[in-house]
Amino acid sequence: MLKLTDDGAKITLQGQPQALDNGLFWFGAALLVGAVAVALAMSLLPVRWSIGALALLIIGSFFFNRQRQQHKKAMVGNINSGILWVRAGELVHDNQGKRTPIQLAESDTISLVGEQLEIADGDARRKYHISGFDNIQEATAAKAILQGQALTKRHVTIKMSND
Repeated sequence: MLKLTDDGAKITLQGQPQALDNGLFWFGAALLVGAVAVALAMSLLPVRWSIGALALLIIGSFFFNRQRQQHKKAMVGNINSGILWVRAGELVHDNQGKRTPIQLAESDTISLVGEQLEIADGDARRKYHISGFDNIQEATAAKAILQGQALTKRHVTIKMSND
């Protein structure tokens, strides 16, 4: 839902909150079972086998942590739910009370991909992917406001200013 404010707009995104990755959940559950198995092995098996089982658990934990970090990095910049406060050159993402201000640089480019916005830096690397708009008009209005352009709605032209 789009509501115009004095210096921009308030847009409520209708997307689903970002869910946890099931693959990471099951891998973490397997590591937990592995830890119990290693504890059991340490009490029942010879020392060499116990050390080998512990080494496998440590290696598994290392790969799990690495995957989790890569997953977190991939999710940064995806906005699909909450409220966007959009002004010329900046936006604030309010997601369940946590506000994240985002300043756009002069070299950033904003493009419309279907009903979604892509914000890329000067090197064409994606910084933000914003989805969850009700319709294409909301995405178009958000792009226009971010770029400081005139916003037209129902044949009324509203000029955005930085007062």
